[in-house]
Amino acid sequence: MPASYAYLGPEGTFTEVALRTLPESATRQLIPYVSVQSALDAVRTGEAEAAFVPIENSVEGGITTTLDELVAGTPLMIYREVLLSITFALLVRPGTKLADIKTVSAHPAAQPQVRNWLKANLPEAAWESAASNADAARLVQEGRYDAAFAGEFAAARYGLTALETEIHDAENAQTRFVLVGRPARPAAPTGADKTSIVLWQRDDHPGGLRDLLGEFATRGVNLMLLQSRPTGAGIGNYCFCVDAEGHISDRRMAEALMGLKRICREVRFLGSYPRAEVSVADVAAPLPGTSDREFVTAADWVARCQDGRF
Repeated sequence: MPASYAYLGPEGTFTEVALRTLPESATRQLIPYVSVQSALDAVRTGEAEAAFVPIENSVEGGITTTLDELVAGTPLMIYREVLLSITFALLVRPGTKLADIKTVSAHPAAQPQVRNWLKANLPEAAWESAASNADAARLVQEGRYDAAFAGEFAAARYGLTALETEIHDAENAQTRFVLVGRPARPAAPTGADKTSIVLWQRDDHPGGLRDLLGEFATRGVNLMLLQSRPTGAGIGNYCFCVDAEGHISDRRMAEALMGLKRICREVRFLGSYPRAEVSVADVAAPLPGTSDREFVTAADWVARCQDGRF
């Protein structure tokens, strides 16, 4: 049997469409799971080589279910990311008209992306959350709900009709998906990379977040995502999920991580991996004083001072 990739199912999700853009997906057995948690657990238990799940969208930000699963439990690591443009269709059973729709369903992350359309076109319809957009389509097929927001491609899979297409409140909306596996050596840097970590403060004090951000700022590391998540230890207890430009092998990134390790109670490394749809030519040059060459030169100067050779 080929190695398997778990993904948020059932068949017909945006997750499956994004996963199939990876060349290696053609050589893997792709297995749908009912939730992000179950897909990631399949990796932790060894049932799957990796899991492919949504982690961020351009309308609402981080997908909290995925972030929380990566924050807690046995450590996992991100190896790839994929960006997928998202537009929804309103899927119904054949013969259903807009006036017939009393209930609509989709994944919770879809609601902010269609809220205005829903208000304008189905203001009285009740929203019901589903485990995924494709699962919502399946539930419509079974007669549980009247309509589902999902990809138009899911209509044929579930015997439904696309009553409306090209539904989105925000132009050019995208969702970011990640391929997650068990911890191993990160891939070699490409020059257009991203590093993801989780930070827990040692204690709560004025300027605590500033101290964390300062470790990046003083080394010229640009942040791409910063989101707080509750730790479950009570009101006011949070950790911070961070995406930063660069690879752990870059001197500025490595030194920033060392600085954070010194001042944080815990740092969880979630991986360094290539940025989706970004080439080396698109990456801004390091700020003056933060290139690898300048870090090496500074370290060499300190060594010469210690030897009395300055």
